[in-house]
Amino acid sequence: MQHTELRRHCERRLNTLDRERATWFAHWRELSTYILPRRGAFLGAAHRPDRGGKRNARLLDATAMLAARTLASGLMAGLTSPARPWFRLGLGSPALSAVPEVRAWLDDVAARMFRVFARSNLYNALAVAYEELAVFGTAALVVTEDAKEIVRAYPLTAGEYWLAASERLSVNTLYRTLGMTSFQLVERFGRDAVSTSVRERYDRGDWDREVEVVHAIEPNEEVREGRGFGRSNRHMPFRSVWYEKGGANDNLLAVGGFEEFPALCPRWHLAGNDVYGRSPGMDALPDAKGLQRMQLRFAETLDKMVSPPMVASPALRDAAVASTPSAVTYVADPGGVGFRPAYQIKPPLAEFAAALKDRQQAVRAAFYADLFLMATELRDVRSATEIAERRAEKLVMLGPVLERLHDDLLEPLIGRVFQLMARAGHIPPPSWPDLDGLRLQPEYVSPMQALQVVA
Repeated sequence: MQHTELRRHCERRLNTLDRERATWFAHWRELSTYILPRRGAFLGAAHRPDRGGKRNARLLDATAMLAARTLASGLMAGLTSPARPWFRLGLGSPALSAVPEVRAWLDDVAARMFRVFARSNLYNALAVAYEELAVFGTAALVVTEDAKEIVRAYPLTAGEYWLAASERLSVNTLYRTLGMTSFQLVERFGRDAVSTSVRERYDRGDWDREVEVVHAIEPNEEVREGRGFGRSNRHMPFRSVWYEKGGANDNLLAVGGFEEFPALCPRWHLAGNDVYGRSPGMDALPDAKGLQRMQLRFAETLDKMVSPPMVASPALRDAAVASTPSAVTYVADPGGVGFRPAYQIKPPLAEFAAALKDRQQAVRAAFYADLFLMATELRDVRSATEIAERRAEKLVMLGPVLERLHDDLLEPLIGRVFQLMARAGHIPPPSWPDLDGLRLQPEYVSPMQALQVVA
């Protein structure tokens, strides 16, 4: 496909994906406003002048934000903890996996992979992805090769990417926008590849003005069979296209490819053939919004109790008055002229506080915070075994979600990292002659997986 035709194809597809995503956009905006104000990109990659501005102006109660953080931290520690192994490698043949020489090779490969995970930014990217997943229902991170760390992950936020799925409903297309400065564009793609306007800004030293760039990753219909000599990155199973969104003519910055789909796009829960997922944040949103109104009314009530509206004699209109503690206001006739509250209120503060507490608990329950903070919140617990049993019972509710995360996130991540390490020469050759062609099958040994087995 020629550059002009490819650019037109990407622009048409982006417009179509944008119409599909538009139905989710208002919902994501609201989730960002009331639960995760520092996430979400809704004005375009190159049109965010207030990146450092205050985003939580509408939050009077942070329960939902803290509960989302608890869920994300619980998933991180329970599924992909950096502090302990969370998977073992196996093969399609269990009998072959049990052969001592094969088992030793698989364990050595897994240990090398854990070192790469720890050395790169993969764990940091996963922590971001879990927060996005908990609130917006969909997360995305792009995992690419890196000269220093072997792999590098780039987490995305809601509003800056578009997805499409295959007939099996697995995500196989990702379009994203990002802001890049003139210097970054020339540094990455070369001076000759950028548009004339970017080149002129770069030449005159205007390096820091941002340009909105589109990166498209999709199945390559021109893929060639085989992986032999002469296979270029333009003829890999997945195509990678970069272009300036507002660039003149039909200029493309770069065209490349990937052997595997490099984007990991877990969804919390899918309804029908939806591409984007639904989330605990969507369940918690009505209560999260209600909490803001309740906290506002509660604060107004306390203000009226402490500093109520006052009425006074017209004679005091131009007089100096004071209402601070121990202050004195001098009047000619204290018996008939003075201040008094316009009305007296005796709100049911205990009932109001209980209602707030119930609403806060509803938000925490939507984010499964009671599951991950069980050990600190339980009372009259007789043993650690009882805590483990109660936690295992609650984890049953997360069973379908964990299975989806295995399919959408963990298995593709392990496979992608293994392939990048193999191509970089960091995987030792197998010690058994019959391993070629057998698929690696990870076995998850994380704490949450162990509790699922117990339950």
